[in-house]
Amino acid sequence: MYKESLLRGLNKGIRTTWELTKIVVPVYFFVTFLKYTPVLSWISNFFAPVMKIVGLPGEASLALVLGNMINLYAGIGVIASLNLTIKQITILAIMLSFSHSLFLETAVAKKTGVNVTLILLIRISLAIIFGILFNIIL
Repeated sequence: MYKESLLRGLNKGIRTTWELTKIVVPVYFFVTFLKYTPVLSWISNFFAPVMKIVGLPGEASLALVLGNMINLYAGIGVIASLNLTIKQITILAIMLSFSHSLFLETAVAKKTGVNVTLILLIRISLAIIFGILFNIIL
């Protein structure tokens, strides 16, 4: 029984690792590739004024966009590929904890009958508010 449980856990762990790898690794390579093109610089410069409010560099906007549009693991892939400080990673993690996988989770929320607009407004607002707060207190 112990051996079966161990094998089942190992099998599930390997499958989970594979699922996460299929998301994180391509995103990591994509953002790393963008570092060697002017595109990341353009994105960074465009979003820098807004991202400065939460103490993040402009390129961190990629983590927020991918984390919100695809899933949390895509955001993590971006974070891993950028040279961010611990403070910046913490702020991103807090923001993404409030607003991640918006499309998928909004679809699920809609099926439960809740006010989708209100839920989106709350999640995005909390991400911004706590991003600003943690930029101040960290």
